[in-house]
Amino acid sequence: MPQVFKSITADNGSEFSNLAELGTDKEIAVYFSHPYASYERGTNERHNGLIRRFIKKGQPIHTYSDEKIEQVESWLNQLPRKILDYQTPDEAFAQCLDSVA
Repeated sequence: MPQVFKSITADNGSEFSNLAELGTDKEIAVYFSHPYASYERGTNERHNGLIRRFIKKGQPIHTYSDEKIEQVESWLNQLPRKILDYQTPDEAFAQCLDSVA
């Protein structure tokens, strides 16, 4: 099956400690940004800002209901993005999957 993801960019948090190994196994290029260099992950930072409209920074995620998380996820995935030529993430992902099927 053709690859959908060609690369992943992450920060240096411990939650990503096994990512390089996983990327090697799946033949996906993995890049790590420099500490305190959020500008290296601009799209990710923009996405985090959108999430923070609903889920406040520092608030434990488990304090939000599954329904609330799903509402936020749905809203985010249906929001057109300039970086996707004004497609929604849902549309762009479906198009990508169609191209490898």
